[in-house]
Amino acid sequence: MTEIRKIMPIVALRGMTILPDTLIHFDINRKITINAVETAMEQDQQVLLLMQKDPNIEDPQIDDLYQIGTVAEIKQLIKLPGDVIRVMVHGLERGQISEIYTDQPYLYGEVEVMEDTGLEDLSEVEITAYIRGIKSILEVYALENPRLSKDNLKSMLLDEDIRHLLNSIASNISFSYEEKQALLELCDISERYEKTCVALTNEIEILRIRKEFQAKVKEKVDKNQKEYIMREQLKIIREELGDKDSLTEAEEFLERVKKLKASKSVKEQIEKEIERYKNLSNNSSESSVLRGYIETLLALPWDKVSKDNKDIKNAKKVLDEDHYGLKKVKDRIIEFLAVRSLTKKGESPIICLVGPPGTGKTSIARSVAKALDKEYVRISLGGVRDEAEIRGHRRTYVGAMPGRIINGLKNAGVKNPLMLLDEIDKVSNDYKGDTFSALLEVLDAEQNKRFVDHYIEIPTDLSEVLFIATANSVQTIPRPLLDRMELIEVNSYSENEKVHIAKEHLIKKQIKKNGLKEEQLSISDKAISRTITGYTKEAGVRNLERKIGEICRKVAREILENDKNSIKITEKNLEKYLGKERYRFNEINKEDEIGIVRGLAWTSVGGDTLQIEVNVMPGKGSFELTGKLGDVMKESAKAGISYIRSISNQYGIDKDFFAKNDIHIHIPEGAVPKDGPSAGITMATAMLSAITGTKVRADIAMTGEITLRGRVLPIGGLKEKILAAKAAKVKLVLVPKKNMSDIEELEKEIVSGIDIKFVDTMEEVLSYALVK
Repeated sequence: MTEIRKIMPIVALRGMTILPDTLIHFDINRKITINAVETAMEQDQQVLLLMQKDPNIEDPQIDDLYQIGTVAEIKQLIKLPGDVIRVMVHGLERGQISEIYTDQPYLYGEVEVMEDTGLEDLSEVEITAYIRGIKSILEVYALENPRLSKDNLKSMLLDEDIRHLLNSIASNISFSYEEKQALLELCDISERYEKTCVALTNEIEILRIRKEFQAKVKEKVDKNQKEYIMREQLKIIREELGDKDSLTEAEEFLERVKKLKASKSVKEQIEKEIERYKNLSNNSSESSVLRGYIETLLALPWDKVSKDNKDIKNAKKVLDEDHYGLKKVKDRIIEFLAVRSLTKKGESPIICLVGPPGTGKTSIARSVAKALDKEYVRISLGGVRDEAEIRGHRRTYVGAMPGRIINGLKNAGVKNPLMLLDEIDKVSNDYKGDTFSALLEVLDAEQNKRFVDHYIEIPTDLSEVLFIATANSVQTIPRPLLDRMELIEVNSYSENEKVHIAKEHLIKKQIKKNGLKEEQLSISDKAISRTITGYTKEAGVRNLERKIGEICRKVAREILENDKNSIKITEKNLEKYLGKERYRFNEINKEDEIGIVRGLAWTSVGGDTLQIEVNVMPGKGSFELTGKLGDVMKESAKAGISYIRSISNQYGIDKDFFAKNDIHIHIPEGAVPKDGPSAGITMATAMLSAITGTKVRADIAMTGEITLRGRVLPIGGLKEKILAAKAAKVKLVLVPKKNMSDIEELEKEIVSGIDIKFVDTMEEVLSYALVK
């Protein structure tokens, strides 16, 4: 064998072997392979094609490749979408790699061309015998495999070159790529001939075994068909005998369809599916899928409705018994009932209750269902991120099932339940679809009359469902979805409201939960008030209920250990059961001070007061802000100092004052982030007080946004802020004039005992705040 050595690029093939005398194309997308092909095109268009031992390796080294491959000539390159190149090559000869180099952005190496051996040792008679022998085996293979291309077969049968014939058979017969690699590595013609004959004979045996197996499967299918015919005959015999008890499953479904309250079109669709089910074998996988689908359709309340309780007085009584306060929610439900009573129909409102945690949003929905005698279904949307959770999965998927809305209807058993969409603001999105968009159709009164679930695929009427959604914030809810819902704010409870809730609901609930009797425990009003102010800091009553539960547990233990009949909790002995107080409200200062003003803030757990401190000291005119303030709050402070500088002449402030003095604003509790524009007038008042040396009233608190020209703009969260002012024993509160309507909507118990003044400009603020 003459050694011919060449340096050429290397292309690593995954899961395929290309032999000499073969014209074939393949796709490449690895950068290293593309570089190798492009380099070859710039040279003599020849590459060495080597197969990878493991197709999953992305960056093959010399040990990952077979050592023998095919030297091929690149005939054509076609660029496809996605950085893929289709390469057409013509296999020329065998080649063995002796050295691989990796110093270029592609693999290349030294290739030793391998020539066929043993042919010169064979006589013409032996060569003819080889050709005829392999062709006869090939003809048998063609009879067993009708899929073999007739053109390829004809070409191979006409081929009289033993080397070319062996390469063609290895390329065109469906050998595994390992078998093809083994044939490629054989240079001796006799050995390659023997190996090809054995492989071809094995393929013939595999085809024959496969045919026998297919015949057995066909026989089994015919047997199932026979069983179906016999089953139909048995059905007729049963009917003749009058045996009504032995109904088939399909017949049971048809009987249920007759009793189903549904439209004609729905019944026809279900009957069509039952007919399909009849014709399926009981053992088939499709049969069980279709059975589950039919049972789901039959379980849905298509036209089944429950009778609502339209008694407005009863509804009001139930709502008042279960919840204290929540006037807006209760009024909206009573209005809905009134309209329903007059029109006999009336669109069900889609209500969204927005408010802090623990304010009774979820429990009010249950009370509404009880008041209206509706079935209650709760769907928790927290963390739902797959659109299929709402719309269902298509039946083509394994384990498909309807979405949560349809499942809710199925569990309710009627088409007009109350459906609570809990935590609608916690819905999230990912690559599986936009869950908020899926809710658009559900919550649109114009569209949900024909809601289509992907699993059910039959329009379902949701227009009679009373939807109530709950959310802690509307910030994360998209505008189109928000537009479809009627927002009702569930604000923080006042201390008085919490006392009522504790007395009327929470204490009774916890006494029962902890195995006590009402006569064994009593808690005074002052003890409840102290629990609210000293041991909880929240907008709702969830932590208050926990504290009452803690008292009940300790009372239960004390009754059993000390054989007591009853225990009374008072303000004096409360500490024994709950420990030291955890929270204290910042009460007003006792004396008027310079540069200290009390502001009002809204937090997620209710209102709070902020004491803003300002110091003025000699310096170079710097302006410091501390207390972990947000950008909006910093900008409000800058607007305030600009306003003060603009009116400095009115207060006799020296024109060089701001250049020669530093001003430092600090808001205590520096670890707590603070932001928003509502402290604007408070900071401006504190700064002017510190600059002019004028004291500010200690019993005043204020809230409002400031402009450069000293106008006072409206703010939010007034209920919580007024409650915080009352808790701090503030006597006078300054509120923007444009918030007058918000104050007028507040309950009398909230605004009683506190003087509220409405201000429109900073001049009015200063006239109330500064001590003259």
